[in-house]
Amino acid sequence: MKNFLLINFLFIALCLGAGNVLAQEQLNDEDILKLYDGLRVADVSDGLDMVGLRDVMIMGTEIEALWKNIDDLSHIFRGIAVTARYVPTNKVVKNPMEADEFRKWEGNWYGNISPEPFVELLKPGSALVLDVQGDGDTGSVGSNNGLMWVSKGCVGIVSSGGIRDTDEVIKQKIPVYLDHANRGRGIRPGRNEIESVNKPVTVGGVLVYPGDVVVADGDGVVVVPREHAQKVAEYAKGILDGDKQSRRKLYEQLGIPLDKTVEIDN
Repeated sequence: MKNFLLINFLFIALCLGAGNVLAQEQLNDEDILKLYDGLRVADVSDGLDMVGLRDVMIMGTEIEALWKNIDDLSHIFRGIAVTARYVPTNKVVKNPMEADEFRKWEGNWYGNISPEPFVELLKPGSALVLDVQGDGDTGSVGSNNGLMWVSKGCVGIVSSGGIRDTDEVIKQKIPVYLDHANRGRGIRPGRNEIESVNKPVTVGGVLVYPGDVVVADGDGVVVVPREHAQKVAEYAKGILDGDKQSRRKLYEQLGIPLDKTVEIDN
């Protein structure tokens, strides 16, 4: 009888656990992004602590904002990960080439060896996460293609490096987070190849799966595994609300004009 009760208890627990997982899986990207609206890296980090993911989903401090705007906070973003990985090439390249030959070779490389097949996956709310570790002084992201990705709905870019045209990228206010020491300047042809699209990648020491939640602000970048997205967001929201209420009182006490960082949701 005891064994029968134990089996029933385990079966019910298993069903309840599966139900919780299913509920999380049923949240679409839009639902998840609503949960993360306004959340900061610090809040999300606390939420990750709550589910047992301490210090494993926060990218290293080398991954930081290319630019910041403290007035409108437009460097901050929350998005759903679309991933890609570029690797260094080992193909022999003829040098030098005549201009016509070079243009043909360059076009073929961009089209067939180092293209951007992830573009068709971008949609409103996408966060593009690029693993370009080890591909040298290569600018895989620039002001032109970066702006095109934004036109598809990309809300921000996180990369282990490979960013060029940085003046224009900043002027265009494209949120970019990268390792500044690995920013790239050369074109992709002759330097790297596309290795995978929407497969797991590692950036800043963090494993990122397609569909994970990416939050980026002045504190850096944090990633939330999809299966923990709802619990982490709910806990993080409580942290944020408490912080806003406390700081709002201090603003009023000190005569500081209220700003958007202490706006409390009704």
